[in-house]
Amino acid sequence: MSIINPHGKDIIKVSTQLAGKELTLEVNRVGFRSTASVLVTYGDTVVLGTAQVGTRPVVLDYFPLSVDYEEKFYASGKISGSRFIKREGRPSDEAILIGRIIDRPIRPLFPKGYRQEVQVVASVMSMDPNFRPDMVAMIAASSALMLTGTPFDGPVAGLRVGRVNGEFKAFLTPEEREASDLDLVVAGIERGITMVEAGANEVSEDVIADGLAWAFEQYQPAIQLQRELVEKVKPVAQEYELVLPDEDIQKAANQWTAGKLGEALHKPYPERNELVNNIRWEFHEEMAKQVGEEEYADLRDEYDEAFTKALHEDVRKGIVELKKRPDGRALDEIRPLSSEVGVLPRAHGSSIFTRGVTQGMNIVTLAPLSYAQIVDTMEQTDFERTYMHHYNAPGYTVGEVKRLGSPGRREIGHGYLAERALIPVLPSVEDFPYTIRSVTEIMSQNGSTSMAATCSSCLALMDAGVPISSPVSGIAMGLMMDGETPYVLSDIADAEDFAGDMDFKVTGTKNGVTAMQMDMKVHGLPVEILRQAIEAAKPGREHILSHMLETMSEPREKMSPYAPRIEKIMINPDKIGAVIGKGGETINKITKETGAEIDIKDDGLITVASANGESIEKALEWIKGLTEEPEVGKTYTGKVVTIKEFGAFVNIMPGIDGMVHISKLSDQRVEKVEDVLKEGQEVKVKLMEIDDRGRLSLSLKDAE
Repeated sequence: MSIINPHGKDIIKVSTQLAGKELTLEVNRVGFRSTASVLVTYGDTVVLGTAQVGTRPVVLDYFPLSVDYEEKFYASGKISGSRFIKREGRPSDEAILIGRIIDRPIRPLFPKGYRQEVQVVASVMSMDPNFRPDMVAMIAASSALMLTGTPFDGPVAGLRVGRVNGEFKAFLTPEEREASDLDLVVAGIERGITMVEAGANEVSEDVIADGLAWAFEQYQPAIQLQRELVEKVKPVAQEYELVLPDEDIQKAANQWTAGKLGEALHKPYPERNELVNNIRWEFHEEMAKQVGEEEYADLRDEYDEAFTKALHEDVRKGIVELKKRPDGRALDEIRPLSSEVGVLPRAHGSSIFTRGVTQGMNIVTLAPLSYAQIVDTMEQTDFERTYMHHYNAPGYTVGEVKRLGSPGRREIGHGYLAERALIPVLPSVEDFPYTIRSVTEIMSQNGSTSMAATCSSCLALMDAGVPISSPVSGIAMGLMMDGETPYVLSDIADAEDFAGDMDFKVTGTKNGVTAMQMDMKVHGLPVEILRQAIEAAKPGREHILSHMLETMSEPREKMSPYAPRIEKIMINPDKIGAVIGKGGETINKITKETGAEIDIKDDGLITVASANGESIEKALEWIKGLTEEPEVGKTYTGKVVTIKEFGAFVNIMPGIDGMVHISKLSDQRVEKVEDVLKEGQEVKVKLMEIDDRGRLSLSLKDAE
């Protein structure tokens, strides 16, 4: 077989071993017109990574990089389960979250001021069902970028790590993921880690830090393989210009702000924000006078960027030299906390959690299991989500005019982090048969709204009476590096986030960590510094948890009167057909006559929901009558259906008959069965025995 290449270039292929399987990178086989494209194969998973660099410079005040992860149903041999739409549509939440995971370690590796338009797409072409393809996609995206000639300080690689029986492992099978107490994504470059994301079942900080160290060592072969590919391809370096403030403009900004920042701005929020805004306006007015109104109009953005840079340097200087933060707090000091529950009378559960100027209101709604979300993606088919957390943050929460619309990648990501934080402590469906929707409405933003969402969600769940196993709190931490010296900040606000080198969020219970997210702005950090940062988060998280417990120490025993009441019953799965009936006739009749909602699972779990307790009881009795298994020693009221010479057959349950032998009709001798029983007669009988063929032996005399 020959492969035609329109460019006349040889196909270049490099391979290495990664976590026990062969990893292959291949170029010049597909994607001839892209700036760079790499076909990555790992097991039966194949991902196409493409990078396209714009040919014309763009005039923007930010780096226009987009990173997308594309699920293809055909990659897993599937057609979408939707009856109406068969082609791939808008990305699923899962695809958006993976796109963010790939984006976050890549974006900081471009130099500040780089403004060329760059689009990276990782498309899954074939998916091995034995492991998730997201980390292969990350390698594909990085490999493509390495061949564009852009000033990308890669390569990047990552691993999704689990822990089974105390041992770390990458590329887990679905069964291993189910057994793992850790789901840890670690990404970075050759000299350090640039991104961490984790979900955990209350594991210790040490376990996560050890997982970081393990992953860092294990993904190095993928880094070296990309370097080998670059050596063979020899991409042409791109010519570019960085858009940075003019040195004279920066000097003017530094001179003007000297003496106006520092101690004068060490004020609590929002007073500090107002002071900064006033100083910024004064700066622009003064500079416009010096430069001239017309000329300044063209240079205003550069001057504004120079002022912001001077402000960030002032923040860093205060922390490093004075150990004092922008709002006057000590490095480990938490902003003032307040919280309340039961704030919305008709909601099933509600809370408000406030930390400084950051505030989140959470509302919990309970519903029957039939309201669960059906997830149909490349990786999952008809998977049911019975717990959902949604996050909203309109423009007014940051004092801006912003058009309302559907949630963006940030909203989806923040909501998922808070959702992940609570999943380990939620009750099982068998113990609490409800679909739970938790919605955080951010009311005000000034740093780490995802952690406000976590705390407010936990309080609202307890207010709703959801029996979580342990309360969860969360804290956002910051890190600033001064040479080799790290400065860790507890409960960071916006100014410290913008000026810092890393921000990370940690959530957990008194027993351990449940979720984590780390993003570095520097080009990689060593594991030991990250270990220090993770440990430093624990006291702050415990402080916030202590405050929450003062507001609500445990879930309410009684749910809201407006929440649906749900009872459950387990039946023999073989009896499901009896409850449903032909064409749904029986279940529709039960629903119509009792007014209750009924959900049936394949394993035999039936839930009955209604605001009316009497409706639930009627439906349950009906279902029990249809599905109850005969029990030896129990007395039943049955109807005589057939009389024979040797005895009578009595129906004791729907579809279940037993025989009363003539000798079991009375203590006295009975000549004819008809002397005691008649067809259609209701009698009490006792079940004496069920033989190995399933036949029921009944007794009339023992029942009396």
